[in-house]
Amino acid sequence: MRKITFIGAGSTVFAKNVLGDIVLTPELKGSELALYDIDPVRLDDSYRMMKNINANYGEPMIIKAYSDSREAFKGASYLVNAIQVGGYDPCTIIDFEIPKKYGLRQTIGDTLGIGGIFRALRTIPVMLDYARLIEEVCPDAWLLNYTNPMAMVTGAILRGSNVKTVGLCHSVQVCASSLLHTLKMADRYQKVVQKVAGINHMAWLLEVKGDGRDIYPEIKARFAELEASGELKNSGNLVRLEIMKRFGYYLTESGEHDAEYVPYFIKSKYPELIERFNIPLDEYPRRCINQINRWESMRKDLVENTKIEHRLTHEYAANIIKALATDTHYEIAGNVINNGMITNLPSNACVEVPCLVNGYGIHPCFVGDLPEQCAALNRTNINVQNLTIEAALTLKKEYVYHAALLDPHTSAELSIDDIISLCDDLFEAHKDWLPEYK
Repeated sequence: MRKITFIGAGSTVFAKNVLGDIVLTPELKGSELALYDIDPVRLDDSYRMMKNINANYGEPMIIKAYSDSREAFKGASYLVNAIQVGGYDPCTIIDFEIPKKYGLRQTIGDTLGIGGIFRALRTIPVMLDYARLIEEVCPDAWLLNYTNPMAMVTGAILRGSNVKTVGLCHSVQVCASSLLHTLKMADRYQKVVQKVAGINHMAWLLEVKGDGRDIYPEIKARFAELEASGELKNSGNLVRLEIMKRFGYYLTESGEHDAEYVPYFIKSKYPELIERFNIPLDEYPRRCINQINRWESMRKDLVENTKIEHRLTHEYAANIIKALATDTHYEIAGNVINNGMITNLPSNACVEVPCLVNGYGIHPCFVGDLPEQCAALNRTNINVQNLTIEAALTLKKEYVYHAALLDPHTSAELSIDDIISLCDDLFEAHKDWLPEYK
């Protein structure tokens, strides 16, 4: 019997998206969906929800909940990872509040920047422990990683273990469609095809075709028109559009993310930029608080609703597992070690490139050179990612300092002394969640 293990199943909404898709995939009928989480209450919530969904679609799957990781992983063919180490309280609060004391503001803090670095340092040791367990009890399994910071966590697993791993994000699938929607062009084309490559949360829309022809010139002309008229002033995508205007290509991730990957937008010297580009400072803590406050009403809809239904999402996981299990073909954007796929990025970087999936595995596709300005911007983020991975693998504190000193947003705001001091404060505040660094 095929076993699909969900790590971090207490993330109930996301578990519904991924596991609900699997329930609705006929080719996977008869699989065991193994739910694992360290929080017994949230695990039970997700278990009850999935039991109801499964029952409402004719019991195609076997649903089991596990509190022991070894039992949950044993014999698995596929594992989906969605953990968050340290949660909102205390770790996310620490990641945002201590940098504020130094005048450093963030929006999301889960991918790059000082928040992304320390989130990675908390997460990577846990994932490497899981990787060692996978090597022992299900060595042939595929691990599908959804946990951020995507490039750092996935890169560390691939460099620090023998586990077959690919990192998956939600933003690539909707990159071109979101751009067309922002520019009120979505109804102009019957079929839109995109080509995307780069790094996670900073992958580039290299080509976009509408009904078989290049529509980038139309997109840029439309943007110029709407920008001049002021019709975009309330858009949440102004950072992405500004980067397209200056660098020539649109990015996969949202503006609140992109603003903290570069040194141009969140600047204490120019506070007017926050309003001009609609940058939501402290956005991630705000989302966490709102979700915590909404959970009881959400819980009634998700956990206590015996009639709960599910609609297929655009998440990759179910179709990847289907393609691997049935030797059919499927195309994704996957996060993998570069190994020459993008020729003007470092070979050991974790890159986001088109991948083909079939019964033989997940196969990254050759991209070649990115436009040089795009590769250059990617490299500024890769510097931080690779140094953070090196820190997590060696437990050398100096690599954490190097990563923070090279971070585009942090180094644009703080002095060398303040960056070192900030890192030391975060080491102390997170000491219960980190291994001992030398």
